[in-house]
Amino acid sequence: MQIPTETSFRSEFTHSPGGLKHHPALVLNADYRPLSYYPLSLWPWQEAVKAAWLDRVQIIAEYDEVARSPSVQIRIPSVVVLKDYVKPQKRVAFTRFNLFLRDHFSCQYCGARGDLTFDHVIPRASGGITSWENVVAACSKCNLRKGSKSLRRSGLSLRKPPRRPQAEELRNSGRKFPPGYLHESWLDFLYWDAELEA
Repeated sequence: MQIPTETSFRSEFTHSPGGLKHHPALVLNADYRPLSYYPLSLWPWQEAVKAAWLDRVQIIAEYDEVARSPSVQIRIPSVVVLKDYVKPQKRVAFTRFNLFLRDHFSCQYCGARGDLTFDHVIPRASGGITSWENVVAACSKCNLRKGSKSLRRSGLSLRKPPRRPQAEELRNSGRKFPPGYLHESWLDFLYWDAELEA
């Protein structure tokens, strides 16, 4: 069987039936841990098949469905592992998403979820800076109540003091927020290294 090149791969496999677009592949690092938990490291099935043909990944589990081209037939990968280890980033970028993930997508004043924004604990008007140690997730109601007042004047209190998270801490937080769909072949790889409860 002739192995398709990257160019022929694109012209043959990407024109397969549209229904297969709903078969993402879980991507694991070479240590068999997901590259990320939230968002979960997923590739479209086309990228997983291409990476397998280019010998960049090993297929660990497959869907029952098959992708066909005029000359090749392959079962759609559901779990792939990278052959080369990708070193996780040590530095955590200060982004709105990572801030919400650190705070478990809940208001740090009242604990409410949804309709989140962020708040400067020490207001900028009082010299507060935009940093991990001074910004928290807040619901609109608490944010409006606090305004540019200090915590004491607003009558609000923090559920926990804000701090810069470690990369591993954010990865572990991401496990608590799985996507709406988890294929059964992924489960062992998502939680195999989770700490067991006594």
